[in-house]
Amino acid sequence: MAPRCEAGLLLLLLALPPASAGLSDYFGTKSRYEEVNPYLVSDPLSLGPEAGGSLPASCTPLQLRAVLRHGTRYPTAGQIRRLGELHSRLLRHAAAAAACPAAVALADWPMWYEESMDGQLAPQGRRDMEQLARRMAARFPALFAARRRLELASSSKHRCLQSGASFRQGLGPTLDFGGDEVEIEVNDFLMRFFDYCAKFVAMVEENDKAMCQVTAFKEGPEMKKVLEKVASALCLPVEELNADLVQVAFLTCSYELAIKNVTSPWCSLFSEEDAKVLEYLNDLKQYWKRGYGYDINSRSSCVLFQDIFQHLDKAVEESKSSKPISSPLIVQVGHAETLQPLLALMGYFKDAEPLLASNYAQQAQRKFRTGRIVPYAANLVFVLYHCDHVNSSQEEYQVQLLLNEKLLPFHHSNETISTYTDLKDYYKDILENCHFKEECELSQVNVTVVDEL
Repeated sequence: MAPRCEAGLLLLLLALPPASAGLSDYFGTKSRYEEVNPYLVSDPLSLGPEAGGSLPASCTPLQLRAVLRHGTRYPTAGQIRRLGELHSRLLRHAAAAAACPAAVALADWPMWYEESMDGQLAPQGRRDMEQLARRMAARFPALFAARRRLELASSSKHRCLQSGASFRQGLGPTLDFGGDEVEIEVNDFLMRFFDYCAKFVAMVEENDKAMCQVTAFKEGPEMKKVLEKVASALCLPVEELNADLVQVAFLTCSYELAIKNVTSPWCSLFSEEDAKVLEYLNDLKQYWKRGYGYDINSRSSCVLFQDIFQHLDKAVEESKSSKPISSPLIVQVGHAETLQPLLALMGYFKDAEPLLASNYAQQAQRKFRTGRIVPYAANLVFVLYHCDHVNSSQEEYQVQLLLNEKLLPFHHSNETISTYTDLKDYYKDILENCHFKEECELSQVNVTVVDEL
């Protein structure tokens, strides 16, 4: 029996086209970083095509502030348990499913994930961070020069701490940052601000009704069609499957590509149209839990946003006083859940209409695609410059913003360069009036009512 199953698995793998059957564009927050920068597949240290909006030679970088998502990780214990449950069901039905090649092959698939892996950084995740550090140093050589101070901070999660250590390792032994080892500061208040926001925890995190759009889409016609198709491919009664199990099969397809760079046999269950539906399910959850769905999602990140500008302010003041910049390099490692609310607070990737269970087709061209915004190793970088030979004192300090190593146009100008004054003016309300304690205070809020859309 075993040789026949192995032959079935081999045939199935041979039949699959590369890049996970063309599905990798739809893996959402489980996307490889290479999906947003494909040139890195052939050259992991490439800085990519020349981006527009270069600053004149008379501008010198003063400070770089980078907020990173950790590198590629293993599935969580919960995802591994659900995958084990699905795999067990396939094994139970193996005899009856002999006529289904996909079911035979997947029953024979070696279940190599263990619950102890629980979201840990994978070896590929370490490479993600090392290579990102090397590219960042090549892009900003003046800031990453020897004897410049590097401040590294991280969330307390092991994958983030390991990502920070790998980033430092990527800079190599030739860069002396005041000692061989740069200590990584644990700062959950900035990197996991959502855990400290009582209003977010009560109204969104722990409130089942907050995810009503996600629940509705799981039970809607698009997901029902995918469910029936997968059940048929596996020769399982449709009652044996649910949206969560189908999603974990799709996630396994994405994990195998990101972690091992292989096309998993789990990918054979899905077409590109199925992948679009499952991507939307992932994006819906991110939209309502971390994005524009509820104001508190983004408002809880104002503590991080304000901290970024406090350090930029300090660098400007030090420059004006002809003092050395005390914090030229600040690198912080957090999560997709750190970056997504921050980008929403800044107004990026906002669609004219909210993402709903009922408007899947209308949202085909949406801006809010998490795989394009926060893949593994996603990075948001603020770079402050001092410029000589300018027409006015206001132009002396300028800023660029990069997301995933691409210049991000500013909302107020649609340009990729802004004076620091203009940028602060545009975000004046958030900088002056978004107070974390007041925003996150629960006080008399009825947590069963969700009416903030």
